[in-house]
Amino acid sequence: MNEKEIVLSGIRATGNLHLGNYFGALSKFVRMQDDYDSMFFIADLHALTTNPSPEELHVNVKNIVSEYLAAGVDPEKATIFVQSDVPEVSELYLLLNMHVGIGELMRTASFKDKARKALGIKSDSEDIEHEIIGSETNKRVNAGLLTYPTLMAVDILIQKAHKVPVGKDQEQHLELTRRFARRFNSFYGVDLFPEPTNFDFGGQPVKVPGLDGSGKMGKSEGNCIYLIDEEKVLRKKVMRATTDEGPKEPNSPVSLPVQNLFTLMELTSAPEVVQQFKDAYADCSIRYGDLKKQLAEDILKITLPIRQRILDIRNDDAYIGKVLRQGAERARERAAATLKEAREVMGIRKFY
Repeated sequence: MNEKEIVLSGIRATGNLHLGNYFGALSKFVRMQDDYDSMFFIADLHALTTNPSPEELHVNVKNIVSEYLAAGVDPEKATIFVQSDVPEVSELYLLLNMHVGIGELMRTASFKDKARKALGIKSDSEDIEHEIIGSETNKRVNAGLLTYPTLMAVDILIQKAHKVPVGKDQEQHLELTRRFARRFNSFYGVDLFPEPTNFDFGGQPVKVPGLDGSGKMGKSEGNCIYLIDEEKVLRKKVMRATTDEGPKEPNSPVSLPVQNLFTLMELTSAPEVVQQFKDAYADCSIRYGDLKKQLAEDILKITLPIRQRILDIRNDDAYIGKVLRQGAERARERAAATLKEAREVMGIRKFY
């Protein structure tokens, strides 16, 4: 009997993975896979909320599978699968939605933010629900975006996952997952779904900053270093990273754009290299060109080997197919058992 705790995580199929994904997720996946019953999926159903073209979606799924594997996720140790390859997810998504309130979904921070972007609403008004429903524009917020937390909950609950590594922006969704599990269990008087907790490696969560001097690295912000970036492209991105005019007095406070570069350096460079540039900042002798060249060099030591593996794997359709077929079989076995239990307790039983 497998007594390992189940850990589950997924990444939406919306483009190539970047350095933030690597340090925030992929490198952790690799650490998890030896000690946990690890399940890592590509969330193509979640990606549909942004209405990608069919070709774009298919390519994105293939790219992310390749990037998982290239980063060191081992299909013999972890279950790697595509969300839509487990149709039981879609059925439980329908069933669980019968116990989810529209109001609680509309109040989630991520829905409000994405709805504002979709409708072009600049206001920070708390009455976003009224603005969405009362919008007279031709723009719309699709129902999939509204019920995104239900689908995320189902991804977790259908595998009966114990731990889910999520960032700060997803903590509310994980809390909703626990709420939905409690509600279902209580309503039917069962103990079907365990309440998942956030996976914690200890210490502060990794927040990988972007190159634009503010916020975290993200695809939509256009401030990314991608794992697939060519050497020339990556160097150019780093050399264009936002800085400041430089310190005017010794031991000046470090500005946010420069602190972001130090943070990237702390993730990728040797401690003595980081200290060298921090000391140079403190005594006003720092040259940002030298810092950026060093940073690019150290990032490339990490990304170039991964890039080569991505290219090799992406060209091997037979291998990708084998990995995903094997992963789908494993994921469906557990999902089918959970769905069967859920249907039974809800009264959906056959007469033949």
